[in-house]
Amino acid sequence: MNQPKVVSRQEWLAARRALLEKEKEVTKARDDILRERQQLPMVKVEKPYVFQSQDGELSLLDMFEGRRQLIVRHFMWVPGEDEGCIGCSMQADSVGELAHMWARDTTFVMISNAPLSDFEPFKKRMGWGMPWYSSYGSDFNRDYEITTDLGESPGVSSFYREGDDVFHTYSIFDRGGDIFKSFYNYLDVTVLGRQEDQLEHPWDWWRHKDRYGDEDAPVPGDNWWNGTKFQS
Repeated sequence: MNQPKVVSRQEWLAARRALLEKEKEVTKARDDILRERQQLPMVKVEKPYVFQSQDGELSLLDMFEGRRQLIVRHFMWVPGEDEGCIGCSMQADSVGELAHMWARDTTFVMISNAPLSDFEPFKKRMGWGMPWYSSYGSDFNRDYEITTDLGESPGVSSFYREGDDVFHTYSIFDRGGDIFKSFYNYLDVTVLGRQEDQLEHPWDWWRHKDRYGDEDAPVPGDNWWNGTKFQS
């Protein structure tokens, strides 16, 4: 890459302040989008989906754990495999402490269209403490276009509860999911950035967190997700 030129502190401050004005424009635009997103119409969930947990069957309503909001990470998993989607794993690594979401009356869970027994060992290996449920055998993934005839998509959906009524309010897929990888936000403030421009695909460097340096580690394929109509 062409490295930035070396200048005096005064010149740097002038350039930084000029960029700050552009950053403020982006921040304001993002705030406007957030407000518009929160005003999207919502759809009542009518179908009685049944999911599997370590403690038995549960409903979508049960997942709220009494809170008003539910965030679902749609974790791609091929039934019968012993490792999950690398990109979904990187996003799961970025979730952090759930107490901060709980404090805002919001529950976070992951859902995969695979038997619970497939991903429980992987969850333990990754050291994740968030709830992870199975939608295997239900229509949930199909109805929310996570699973299509083309395959699966990684994504996030949000739901809202009024009493016992549950409403679907939002879903985001594809590059929109970058915001859920917190390490990208840190890399984006560095000179080298994400260092993906020289790669054939941006995800060519992705690995499970315990497989970096492992020559036999799996890598995302060219068609590792199906692409959806909710692309960003």
